[in-house]
Amino acid sequence: MKTYPTEKIRNIVLLGAPSSGKTTLAEAMLFEGKVIDRRGSVEAKNTASDNTELEQTYQRSIYSTVLAAEFMERKLNFIDTPGSDDFSGGVFSAFKVCDTGVMLVNAQSGMEVGTEIFARYADQHHKPLIVAINQLDSEKADYEASVASLREAFGKRVVQVQYPLATGAGFDGFVDVLKMKMYKFKGDTGQREELEIPGGAEMERAVALNQVLVEAAAEYDETLMELFFEKGTLDDEEIRRGLRTGMKNRDVMPVFCLSAKKDIGVKRLMEFIINVAPSPEKARVYKTVDEEVVPCDPAAAPSLFIFKTAAEQHVGELCYFRVMSGKIAEGTDLVNANNDSKERITQLFAPAGKNRMKVAEMEAGDIGCTVKLKSSHVNHTLNGGGKTWKLYPITFPQPKFRTAIKPKNLAEEEKLGEALNRMRQEDPTILVEYSKELKQTIVSGQGEHHINILKRNLSSLYKIEVDLINPKIPYRETITKVAAADYRHKKQSGGAGQFGEVHLVIEPHEEGAPDPKTFKVDGREITLNVRGKDEYALDWGGKLVFYNCIVGGAVDARFLPAILKGIMEKMEDGPLTGSYARDIRVAVYDGKMHPVDSNEISFKLAGRNAFKDAFRKACPKIMEPIYAVEVLVPADCMGDVMSDLQNRRGIIEGMGSEKNFEQVKARVPLAEMNKYSTTLSSLTSGRATYTMSFIEYQQVPPDVQEKLLKEHVETDKDE
Repeated sequence: MKTYPTEKIRNIVLLGAPSSGKTTLAEAMLFEGKVIDRRGSVEAKNTASDNTELEQTYQRSIYSTVLAAEFMERKLNFIDTPGSDDFSGGVFSAFKVCDTGVMLVNAQSGMEVGTEIFARYADQHHKPLIVAINQLDSEKADYEASVASLREAFGKRVVQVQYPLATGAGFDGFVDVLKMKMYKFKGDTGQREELEIPGGAEMERAVALNQVLVEAAAEYDETLMELFFEKGTLDDEEIRRGLRTGMKNRDVMPVFCLSAKKDIGVKRLMEFIINVAPSPEKARVYKTVDEEVVPCDPAAAPSLFIFKTAAEQHVGELCYFRVMSGKIAEGTDLVNANNDSKERITQLFAPAGKNRMKVAEMEAGDIGCTVKLKSSHVNHTLNGGGKTWKLYPITFPQPKFRTAIKPKNLAEEEKLGEALNRMRQEDPTILVEYSKELKQTIVSGQGEHHINILKRNLSSLYKIEVDLINPKIPYRETITKVAAADYRHKKQSGGAGQFGEVHLVIEPHEEGAPDPKTFKVDGREITLNVRGKDEYALDWGGKLVFYNCIVGGAVDARFLPAILKGIMEKMEDGPLTGSYARDIRVAVYDGKMHPVDSNEISFKLAGRNAFKDAFRKACPKIMEPIYAVEVLVPADCMGDVMSDLQNRRGIIEGMGSEKNFEQVKARVPLAEMNKYSTTLSSLTSGRATYTMSFIEYQQVPPDVQEKLLKEHVETDKDE
């Protein structure tokens, strides 16, 4: 493939709900661009996009696929993305490097869940959208209903550029009201005949829609508005100019007619993209984390941004990138701004699925891939010419589903860790962490299906069989009143023995409270003489305040660190359920030691057990993590969603509206959010989405605490 200048490049992302036909459209576009000489199909499992065994098995896109075609002396880069929100990471990475979205709508369904969700994502990323109503050759296709559902969702932004002459099996052409021509197709070869629009009702309809299109084009450009008032109309190029401005501001969504399967309308859509969609230097401005603009200029220093990686057998790791600035050629030396490693571009390709076309050079704005980079991954910026640009990383959606994972064969734990690490690099929406607190490896993703695919890949690609289990909840333990305890550790087994005795009092820690002086505990008064105070901010939140109140040398000062260590160990393994303890003040005020048998281990054990006894007497409480949950849901499902949240011990805190959705805000315990994404999808037929973020810890209700204590006792018995 030849090198294309920046102004002759277009970068497009294909969006839409599952089964809207993105992969079939991508295949037709490759055919029209003469990259392939025969179109494959999803059913035949031979498309350029869905080329993995997993995608062919499920007959749907799971990974985003980067493709390229030459058309009208231009280069068209386009990314086919998954339709399921469970795999939306590919959409977010595509938005980072593409300038325009093509939203496919299934003519049999109109506005669907995916249409709503991906349109919202496009708005979040400030991307203009072109709408293509696809599958107009299907028996149940309804063009008018599809347009009506789009208008209901997006209002006057929806502007028809085409309408079909007929739908269903008879769909073989459409009227284009921008060019004011009729296009007829024979068979499924993509060959078209350009005809004049017949007179009568057909012409009247075309003229009326052309007038709407002209007015929409003129509305967003003052010069065009003046021309429109002067002439009463606009020519083709003037309409394109107005649509270009309206699309850039996301005020216009042009609508096209398609049968991607029969290659009807694909070439006309590609022509519109070439003529109206912005080239890279006229699209968005890219800034570094230091707010410096990276010029989309082939004459500037070379720079590229990696937005996707994929491992391929016999090839290694492929890095997909957009050239942000300058020119990239084979042999170009670059420095990774994220880790300072040096990289050389040894090979340069224009990708078309698994096929890769060799390229000598790529200019600013182009999308390509390379192999054998040593230390560069997703979200890394590589520069030449002494530049240190580091672009803002892709902001991937927060995970919605979490599970614990462990290998069936415990000897494969290290192997599992390495495999998860590699999978995380390829799919940054997978989060992996080992929780020392929970003693579990936690994997988080976008949904249950997302995690099930991960499990399947571990089995098929890495030969590791795993179990997915419910993750434990990071509870906290604390106390609500004052308590005192003492403990003597005494052990004699021939020779030197062990002896240590510790007396202490504990109370809840409250920020800003004065130091303790006297306590009345169990009918007796304890007077404290504070000689030393240490305050520890705990890694898991909250504090431990430790007071040395020993007088008269009852316990040597050298044993105090051992007492503290014993207390801290018990706080890491709470007395109630083994969860972390927090927000406690401990005052050690007395004790005994032996001139020969006392040592650090004796006082560590004495301190640990005295603290444990006092804790159990101090009216202990279990605290649970509370999350702020925000759900965007269609109005007709709102009641079911609110009822479900309340059944999860959630407290509804507010309601509102946002872009055709109702918004529900609630506080919900993390313990009740297990598999919520699956339940929400079931309640709303996949039409709702949600986010959640940690707020605070609060005490669990008494019945929940009793249940947790019983569970812990049973677990201890099992162990």
